[in-house]
Amino acid sequence: MRVSSNGIFTEARDLTNVLKEQVREKKAENSNEVCDALIEHWETRTLAHAQSEEEGFFVEKLKEQPDLHDTIIKLKRDHQILELIVMSIKEKKEDKGVTEEILPYFDALLVVFELHNHEEETSLFEME
Repeated sequence: MRVSSNGIFTEARDLTNVLKEQVREKKAENSNEVCDALIEHWETRTLAHAQSEEEGFFVEKLKEQPDLHDTIIKLKRDHQILELIVMSIKEKKEDKGVTEEILPYFDALLVVFELHNHEEETSLFEME
C-alpha cells in the first residue's frame, strides 16, 4: 500500500471525522450516507488493494526474499483484521443503524491501517 496510502489514509480520516460530527449532531440521513461512503472507501480502495498486494506484490517479494515470510504473514493478518472490522461495522449498521457504537470501529481501521503501512514501509521498501 505504498504509493497512494497517504491519500487513502487522509480520505478515510477526513470521512471518519465527518461521520463523527454527523452522528453526534444526530443527523441520521447524513450519517447513513457518510457511513456508506466510508464502508465503500475501505472495501474498494483499501481492501481491494490489499487483495491485489497479496496476489501479486507479496508473492513476488517472497520469491526475491524468502526471509520476509514472517513479515508478510503479519501484513496479511493486518488485511484480515481490516476486513473483519469492516464486516463488524456493516453488521452493526444493519442491526442498529449508524450510532456512536460504530465510531470506534472506524478509528480502529485508521490505527490498523497506519501501523500496517509503517510496517510495510520499513520492512519491505527500505530494503530495496
